[in-house]
Amino acid sequence: MKKSISIYTDGGCHGNPGPGAWGTVVIDGNNQVRLSGGEERTTNNRMELTAAIKALSYAKEHCPDAEIRVFIDSQYVKKGITEWILLWKSRNWKTASKTAVLNQDLWKELDSLNSALNVEWSWVKGHSGVEFNEICDELCQKEIAALSH
Repeated sequence: MKKSISIYTDGGCHGNPGPGAWGTVVIDGNNQVRLSGGEERTTNNRMELTAAIKALSYAKEHCPDAEIRVFIDSQYVKKGITEWILLWKSRNWKTASKTAVLNQDLWKELDSLNSALNVEWSWVKGHSGVEFNEICDELCQKEIAALSH
């Protein structure tokens, strides 16, 4: 039986742009790894993407052969990595309106990780009592508070 892990991610900002942070919880059996970080001036979408990148980077290093289920409250990231990215790449990283895809650097990094791993993406409603999503939000809020002092 293949090893299976669950990952929860969240990102956020106070102001957009403004101080922002990301948080993730990687669940491997009974073990939980909590990771977080922040930036003084960023956007909400960049932090959502960074959370997914940091989580998958951790998974690639520690359990690259695992089946990974990512639970994310960002439709932007979920739809971007599961639907839109194929079109963006076929259009040389341009949107349907022929403008450059925003956050292209992060999308390319996420695409590389997603392609190297066995990932299933699932959307969860944010701020709805999903335990590990709430923990990710708390990690973000602590990082933003630390940046604001």
